[in-house]
Parts: sequence; C-alpha cells; structure tokens
Amino acid sequence: MKMLYSNILPLGVEDNQQTIFDCFKEQLSKADHLEIAVGYVSRVSLDELDILVSENNIQNVCLNIGMYYIEGMPEGSYHTAVKLNKKWSTEGIGEIRLIRSFKYHGKIYCFYKDGEPFAAIIGSANLGVLKLEASNRRQYEFASLTTTTEECLEVAAFIEKLKLPNCSAKIDEITNMPLIFEKNNSLTGIELVTEVPPSNVEFYRRCIPSASFLLPLKVPATDERHMDDGKHYTKSNVNVCYAAPRSKRKSRDWYETQLTVAKEITRIDGYPEKNVPFFIITDDGYWFKAHTTSDGNKQFSAVGDELIMGRWLKGRLAAAGLISPVNDTQLDTDRSGMITREILQEYGCENLYFKKTGHTALDEEGNHLDVWMLSFKPEDMEGVEK
Repeated sequence: MKMLYSNILPLGVEDNQQTIFDCFKEQLSKADHLEIAVGYVSRVSLDELDILVSENNIQNVCLNIGMYYIEGMPEGSYHTAVKLNKKWSTEGIGEIRLIRSFKYHGKIYCFYKDGEPFAAIIGSANLGVLKLEASNRRQYEFASLTTTTEECLEVAAFIEKLKLPNCSAKIDEITNMPLIFEKNNSLTGIELVTEVPPSNVEFYRRCIPSASFLLPLKVPATDERHMDDGKHYTKSNVNVCYAAPRSKRKSRDWYETQLTVAKEITRIDGYPEKNVPFFIITDDGYWFKAHTTSDGNKQFSAVGDELIMGRWLKGRLAAAGLISPVNDTQLDTDRSGMITREILQEYGCENLYFKKTGHTALDEEGNHLDVWMLSFKPEDMEGVEK
C-alpha cells in the first residue's frame, strides 16, 4: 500500500512520495473505467474531472456524491453536475449519482481495465483535490493507493452497493433536491447599490402586497439564439447586449439588460407610474432605486446605471453555474453567453415577481419613495396579476 499526500508546505512531498492528484492521473492513464464515491465536489473539480475523462478516453465513469441530498447542494455545483451527467449520458459513458439514504462521507477512487479493478485510492480527499482553488489550497489531505487484487475487488464491490436504488439515484431523476443558493457578487461594491441584511429581506418578504405582478423574461430558445428577425429576443430585452454596439470600438457590456414590460401589465392599476422613482429590495439582499420609463411606461430599469438590473439578474444565473459572463459580446459569435429559455427553466423561474410592500423609505433628498420587492425565485405569488 502506497501513501499519498497533499502538496502543501511545510508538509511537502518528498522524493519517495506522491501527491494524490499525481497518483490519480497516473492510474487514470492506465484505465478505461473509473468509479468515484466522495462526500463533496466543487464546480471546478467537476470540470477538471470531465477534462481528464476525455483526455484519457475513459469509456465508463460513475461519480457518486454522498453528502448533499441531506445537507443541501450549492446551486452552482448542482447545475454543473446536472450538465455533466447529461453530457456523459448522451455520450453513453457514464452518470452522476447522489446518495439519498444516508450521508456518505467516504472518499474512494477505483480504476478498472478490461472489466477488472486494478487500483484504488482510499483516504480523505474529496473531488476538490483534482483542482486547487482558494477554498482548499491550504487544506491537507492524506490517502493510500492499493493495487492488491483482493482489496481492489472489495472497494469495487462497496461502490456497487452505493449505486443500488435503495442507496442512490441519478442526479437527473431527483426532483426534490435541496439547494443552497450561492451569493451573487456581481453587485457587490457597485455604486448606487446597497447590501441589506437578511432580516430586512425577510421583513419585506412577509409584507402583504398592495399590488403585485409577474414580469415575464423574454428570451429565445437555445436553437433560436441566431434568429435575428426581431421576434425572438436575440438582441433585445435580456439579451440587448448582443445588439449593434453604440460605438464600433466598444462592444456592449454583457450585463446590459432591458426589462420591457407588456402594456397589458403596465396598464393595470397599481403598476408604478412613469418616471416616478421607487426603491427596490431584491430577494437576495440588494437595495437600489428604480423607475419605469419610455413610451407606454414599458421600460423597467435602475436609476443611474443601466447595468445594475443585468448585474442582478444575470449575476444570479452565473452564480448558479448556468452561464458564464462574456468579456466581449461581439466576439461571442456562438452566443454562448446568451440567456435562453432553457437556462431560465433550469433555474426554475421564467418570470420576475414584483410586489409593492406598502412601505416607504427616504431617499437622499428626503423624499418618501415606495418600496417594492423584486424576486427571481418567487415563493408566494397568490393574487399576482399576469
């Protein structure tokens, strides 16, 4: 049995030792089948695993994740795992499973060739060992490598038990997965935006609305994202950043967003009056001033910065691991950064929930402004106007 270590000073790896990651790569290069059972994963480690599986032409792979079904899974890791499971399933090479019956905290990596296990790593390392990041860079792990037939067969048999239906299920078959929503940092430190404590959010969440509305998010389907006919929202509304730039020398910012509200909604009693500012508190704890503008009162935006609404909305999707911000929208010819109907459906919300709380707050000039709450994942929508 060979001892493996994390490469962390002062407990560094000596000449006769090996890091867990280096050992993993070495054994994977000899394998055609990989089985993993760990407690936790990270978004970057899932991406790294996919790269390594592809580079080594692994024909069969199964990742079992043990702690999240009971504890709750960070939404970014969850959505990344769902996408990877779909990719592996489509390619016919594997799956990702969640253990449901209990909290599994073990860490095992088993390598096979021609149907037989030939090596196994057993120790303390979760999947994050495959890709160091700030959260685990100074975290020390310890493991051992076994290549004895008897021990490898025992490890393989144990993993097969974890894959039985009474223990686990494929991640895409689980409909009641508890998620931990990750913080959207795209508005942190932005001028004109204030972060408020959870107690403030909860106070306004509990307010009985004096008026409330569902605001549909108008976006194309994935296969419509190149249909620039003016009917599929590829260059308008949420995806206005893909419209022609205002200057040939500068692309539109990916966060630039328009919320265009239909006149059937803007004409309903209680909808904010044109050019009359109000405060918004978001369901994730941000506070800023907004207003409605343009013909028919159709544009809904933040006051003073046209990127604020997009930073809030698109930042949520990015934090959830469903989209990656684009540095230059003109260079994004495949439109991989376009918000689509499928992305919103996977997030679980295709509308914004907008409610008048019945309270006011003073602005910097001493004016009493109405406070409205804006939610991206509404929980209580009774009486909402559609």
